[in-house]
Amino acid sequence: MYDDFKTLYETAMQCKKCRLAEQRKHVVFGEGNLKADIMFIGEGPGAREDELGRPFVGPAGQLLDKMLDEIGLKRADVYIANVVKCRPPNNRDPQPDERAACMDYLRAQVAFIKPKFIVCLGRIAAGVILGRDVKMMKEHGMCTEVKNFTIMPTFHPAAMLHNPDYVEGAKQDFQVLKKRLGELNIAR
Repeated sequence: MYDDFKTLYETAMQCKKCRLAEQRKHVVFGEGNLKADIMFIGEGPGAREDELGRPFVGPAGQLLDKMLDEIGLKRADVYIANVVKCRPPNNRDPQPDERAACMDYLRAQVAFIKPKFIVCLGRIAAGVILGRDVKMMKEHGMCTEVKNFTIMPTFHPAAMLHNPDYVEGAKQDFQVLKKRLGELNIAR
């Protein structure tokens, strides 16, 4: 559908497929290493992300950066995107039709980047990527092999900021990630 990553990016930046485009300041397409072996996918941009047009740059992003650092990774090593590319009003969950409107973009991002490992940040992203309802308390840190990917759900950094009880589970999940990266021979 898209000849190259630049065309994909330019198309997404002009998108008006759903109502989220009406109030956005910026499309938050994604950023990072286009040859990354690891891709992080969240549900959608927040206020700070909408303001700057970059994913995970607010307090949740600072927590994500810290957790990456704890396992020897930097933002430059990974690619970070969201299921929806525009901020849902009041940071509500993206609705099914909004998620569907962005799926071609996300699928194309994954196809161009070809990560070996996808970390789903939160229940919404995990559900979209795995194609089913995900019970985060039960399934966080569990790796699933799908096609050429290893997929692991973990807690969304924003959820950790609101509920510190999730932090320990997420830290354990990131240790699982670190171990699996070694097993998959993915350089860190």
